[in-house]
Amino acid sequence: MADVMTDRTATLERLGRDRASVLRGLGFSDKIFNTLTWLAAVSVLLVLGAVFISLIIGAYPALQAFGFSFVTTAVWNPNTDKYGAFAPIVGTLITAFIAMLIAVPIGLGIAIYLTERCPLLLRRPISIAIELLAGIPSIIYGIWGLFFFAPFMKENVYPSLILAFSHVPVLADLFAGPAYGIGTLTSSLILAVMVLPFITSVSRDVFDTVPPVLKEAAYGQGFTTWEVVKNIVIPYTRVGLLGGVMLALGRALGETMAVTFVIGNADKLSTSLLAPGTTISAKIANEFTEAVGDLYTSSLIALGLILFVITFIVLSIARYMLLRLEQKAGV
Repeated sequence: MADVMTDRTATLERLGRDRASVLRGLGFSDKIFNTLTWLAAVSVLLVLGAVFISLIIGAYPALQAFGFSFVTTAVWNPNTDKYGAFAPIVGTLITAFIAMLIAVPIGLGIAIYLTERCPLLLRRPISIAIELLAGIPSIIYGIWGLFFFAPFMKENVYPSLILAFSHVPVLADLFAGPAYGIGTLTSSLILAVMVLPFITSVSRDVFDTVPPVLKEAAYGQGFTTWEVVKNIVIPYTRVGLLGGVMLALGRALGETMAVTFVIGNADKLSTSLLAPGTTISAKIANEFTEAVGDLYTSSLIALGLILFVITFIVLSIARYMLLRLEQKAGV
């Protein structure tokens, strides 16, 4: 009997040691995992900080030479070393705003159709087509815009807009000629096509997360499809929708090649959307390889710093809006 008890005690002690060894191994692997994930998170902040610091260092000569007038002046003359970023800043904001104004309702409409009304036979082909739009390189959009879309706008759309609004106050200035084909409106439409797949894909995915029981209950109460979308689907997915819109806006603000091809790259401000203009990204892409002199190069880097700050502000506002929406949802 004593031998049996001794063997049982030894077995329990061995099992205890094995369990302790397993727990120590799990604890060690968990520490490694936590360390690796922490390093991954910190590396993003380090890279972001390094980019920001390098931009500040590169832009310092221009900011020191021109001060705040660099942001408020529209003159850009490499011959006299006079540089101002106002025209590219305005062009960037206007093209992104018009692009989102067009792409957001269309993208949401496509997503609603795909999730609520589209026959199953067509749902997959349309979804694949939208995803293919997102995979087309921006330079392809630029070539298409320059050789096909811009001539179409010049011959068919711009003359009609000029004629239709020629006697309408305010709109007459917004759509004043001549019709070049390339310009702010053309680049905005190209941007709208480019960001449309992002808005549509994200919206479709978040719409699919709505529990079917909620929509079925609404239909059971006699709701129409529009009422279900307005009162059930959109309120349930508003956080995800806003995130998708902000993702598309970030793409629109930083797009380079497609805009460079069709905006006209004119260093001047115009009240007409049909006139050539420029953006920060287009300005940098066009002139960085030709920049001669420290002040010229520094001014282009300062443009990059301004674009970085604009993007940061936009994303910060988006994050704040998401936080407010989450708080309201919690309440």
